Amino acid sequence: MPHRIAVVVLDQFAPLDLGVPGQVFRTAESPSGEPLYEVVTCSPGHVPVRCSAGYSVQPDHGLEVLDTADTVLLPGVHGGPVLRDGVIPDDLREALQGRPRVVSICTGAFALAAAGLLDGRPATTHWRNAARFSQLFPQVKLNPDVLFIDDGDVLTSAGVAAGLDLCLHIIRRDHGSAVANRAARRCVMPPWREGGQAQYIERPLPPARGNGTAATRTWMLANLHAPLDLEALAAHAGMSVRTFTRRFREETGLSPARWLSRQRVEHARHLLETTDLGVEEVARHAGFGTAVSLRQHLHAAVGVAPLAYRHTFRRPEPTPP
Repeated sequence: MPHRIAVVVLDQFAPLDLGVPGQVFRTAESPSGEPLYEVVTCSPGHVPVRCSAGYSVQPDHGLEVLDTADTVLLPGVHGGPVLRDGVIPDDLREALQGRPRVVSICTGAFALAAAGLLDGRPATTHWRNAARFSQLFPQVKLNPDVLFIDDGDVLTSAGVAAGLDLCLHIIRRDHGSAVANRAARRCVMPPWREGGQAQYIERPLPPARGNGTAATRTWMLANLHAPLDLEALAAHAGMSVRTFTRRFREETGLSPARWLSRQRVEHARHLLETTDLGVEEVARHAGFGTAVSLRQHLHAAVGVAPLAYRHTFRRPEPTPP
């Protein structure tokens, strides 16, 4: 019999998250062409459920179908009490207990955490919701820097497209690489995506408080390419090194060196995404001096090398005829 996957659809569900399991798992077939998975949908109370894109769906089942499922999957949601307060209906919490395998895509991890299924376990979710998740569920070992986490009977993925990666991983785990690769080709997607989620995360600096070092911060941004030591920064601000360091941390939440390094990494990312400058040139413009230094700082910040980052985010310009 095909492995049955029950997808639990909640109010304000993410449309792509709902479509991914039905598409990917249905393309997994045995060598003789027989389906390996059956995907069914359900909702608490078997009621129509509205999505964030402005339409509703009517799942075929209520939560009782979970009793026949080999895997239970929670798509992400874009609102509602599960994101706001970290709570789910009592009937859903009870229905999720004791299942052989549970999976979440994106913010579906909020529902698993609200059911207590992630307590003390590693998990991931969409990076934009990571801070809220950690606030609501401090007992979960959240890692927002990966595409998915396989913790045996509980698997979680990052946002949107990472759900594709997780579904293929499950097929690969259940039936091997050959089956997963065929499913990937059917879906016209890579069978394996290198790198973690870190390279996609926007990392804004903490907002500055006060303006005692504001002029110097502006000067630093205009001179990222130049060597900027602490003495030079303090002299520009007209302060002693000790006073400048203290005021800078009070106003930005970071040391001058940490703030400068993050600004240089962000500038290097911008250049890699928007220009054709070589890696050595990007390193000089961003103030890292050498490609080796840039590679070390970028890998520490986002987990990939400069060329891999550019390959992900910058499309080559077409050659003119």
